[in-house]
Amino acid sequence: MPKPAGRDRLSFIEPLMPTLVDKPPEGDGWIHEVKFDGYRSQIVRDVDGVRIFSRRGLDWTAKYRDLAKAASGLDAEDAIIDGEVIVTNEAGLSDFKALRKAITSRQQDLYFVAFDLLHFNGRDLRDMPLEDRREILAEMIPPGGRIQFSQSLPGDAKSIFHLIDQAGLEGMVSKRKESKYRSGNSTAWLKAKCYAIDEYDLLGVEREAGKPAFALLAERGTGRYVGSAFITLNREMRERLWQRALEHAGTAPNGMKRPATQWVRPGLIGRVKHLRGEDDLRHASLQDFREVGTP
Repeated sequence: MPKPAGRDRLSFIEPLMPTLVDKPPEGDGWIHEVKFDGYRSQIVRDVDGVRIFSRRGLDWTAKYRDLAKAASGLDAEDAIIDGEVIVTNEAGLSDFKALRKAITSRQQDLYFVAFDLLHFNGRDLRDMPLEDRREILAEMIPPGGRIQFSQSLPGDAKSIFHLIDQAGLEGMVSKRKESKYRSGNSTAWLKAKCYAIDEYDLLGVEREAGKPAFALLAERGTGRYVGSAFITLNREMRERLWQRALEHAGTAPNGMKRPATQWVRPGLIGRVKHLRGEDDLRHASLQDFREVGTP
């Protein structure tokens, strides 16, 4: 563990990254928080003022001018705060697409949701239990400002996850109450993500003997390739998909090279189940497909 820094210039700390799991952990040894759909960020306040870093340690203070100003008003001589920069929509949910626009044109819509405190008033807190770090963090953040504290959610993990899914949120993060903060991938924090079902343009079908079949997909209206989805249809539907792919045979879009792929012309739409809150498809499966113009 690094020696605690004095009240000098502080450095960015590589964040702790949660492990993705299928379902949240049960038991009393965990706290559960909403997983926000934004940019993981770190506020560093020291003798030189406030800086805000991206997850990879890039200085994004200029992008977050208003948040940096808000952080300068926190009750701390120096601090390193782990959190997420977000924008909320009309329903009060974090909105990743709106966040990108807000950074360049609507700074007043940005919020920083703080969930951990790594350094405070000359002390390195990373060896302190999570619950104690968060208690200090909650006390230093006034209510109603641009910087907000990520409250833990009451109840058992299964019920919380169900409510988060029903609310249309991205997922939840569960953290061991007694855990220390260690940079890099960790099982002390676990993230369970919810699934969404959306429609995408079908670009092609990838079939190779002895391997799973995939549907290659693009964002509707833009043609942007978003990834592939396992084809888990029943045998009858799979055969119907192969037939439609042959009937709509086309060429590879934008020079894409996938040797085992049957490319299709525009006109087929795939209904896909995938992890919510991702730019591209992850853990995706093709649930159904249709032709343009059919319900």
